[in-house]
Order: sequence, then C-alpha cells, then structure tokens
Amino acid sequence: ECKDIDNAMHIFSSITKKSNYMYTVMFKGLITNNVAEKVLDLFDEMKIEPDQFNLSTLFNACAVLNNNRAKKTGKKLLDEMPENYRNNNITSTSAINMLMKFGDVEPAQQIFRSIKVKDIISYNAMMKGYIENKTFEKALDLFEQIHLGLTNVTYTIVFNACAKLCNDRAMKIGKELLDKMPENYRNHNVISTSAIDMLMKFGDVESAERMFRSIKAKGTNIYGALMNGYN
Repeated sequence: ECKDIDNAMHIFSSITKKSNYMYTVMFKGLITNNVAEKVLDLFDEMKIEPDQFNLSTLFNACAVLNNNRAKKTGKKLLDEMPENYRNNNITSTSAINMLMKFGDVEPAQQIFRSIKVKDIISYNAMMKGYIENKTFEKALDLFEQIHLGLTNVTYTIVFNACAKLCNDRAMKIGKELLDKMPENYRNHNVISTSAIDMLMKFGDVESAERMFRSIKAKGTNIYGALMNGYN
C-alpha cells in the first residue's frame, strides 16, 4: 500500500500542470490511506490557489492530524479563505469539524452562525463537535433549533448526547426522538446501538430489550451496547 502511495505521489509530481481537481483527488487518497501528513507536504508545494474543494479536504486532513502543524495550517487557511467560500456549506462544515477537533468551539460557532442557509450536515457537525468537547447541553440546545429533516447521523448524535447527560431534559428529548424515529431507521445498526445505549443509561432496560429484540440483523456493537448496560 505504501508503495502504491509512493507511486501515486511520484506520478503526481511528474505532472507539470496540476489542476485543483487533481490536488483534491490526491488529498482524499492520502487521507483514506491514513497518511494525512502527506497532504500537508503536498499543500506546501502547491503552486496554485486552493479552491473550495481543496480547502474542504485540507480542513479534513488537519482535523484528522490534530497536531501543531495541522492546527497552524488549518487556522491559516481559514483566516485566508475567500469570503465567498464561507457560504459553501461543505467547506464551512469541514472547517467547523476541524475547529471542534482542535477544541476551538467559539470560532466554530462563529462559522456556523455565518452560514446563511444551514443544512442538516452543518447542524450535525456542530452537535458532534459539542459532544466531542463535552458540552452536551449545547448539542441539545442546537438540536431543538433544527427545522429540517433529520438524517441517521442526527439521530445517533442526539442519542449519544442524551446518553451522556442522562438528566430529565435528556431523557425527555431522547425518548421523544426515539418515538418519532422512522421505522426504517430502527434496523440501522449504528442508530440502534446508540439508542439502546441511551435507554440503558436511562435505566430503561425494558425499552432497550424491546428495541434489541426488534432488530432483524444484529451487529456485534448492538450486543455490546446491551451487555454494557447490564454492568
């Protein structure tokens, strides 16, 4: 695999006129192959202005790395990012994700506030970031502001936040959300695992067991969520 990466890097370096698209493809490939550090190496040699897709991928690489170099590069890119890119939800969401990974909650909030038309992916990134930074109440505050269709990711994030908080408010929100959850999501292993984990944390063993029984194809994580709850 390393040999393949080296070959790809070698071929890439031999291309004289590199396009932004080519850089994005290379960046993504390097992240996928767990060599995000090479993304920054490649970026340092970049002779053209990064476009919004380059920036999104660079932010992702910085988030994955989360070291001093990544923090420095990521923040510099963000500071220099053209204003018109800030309304690109993909770029902004990648930036939010990166900042949250860095623990920079306030700057992430500023970017989120500046997005004119927020989509569910932006909300998910913010809530996930709040959870990563252990500000679970803020995740629920934001959840209550959503007036969009929820995705499977939203359900998982909110169930996780409720499980962590485990207070009256969290129990109310978590159970209401679970009751309203579309039937097709109940066989989604990741969502079901987080829902069972939440119910067990609430001490609602009966509901957790009922949900467990209703899942057709049970993944190992689901067994784990139930077993951990008994401990």
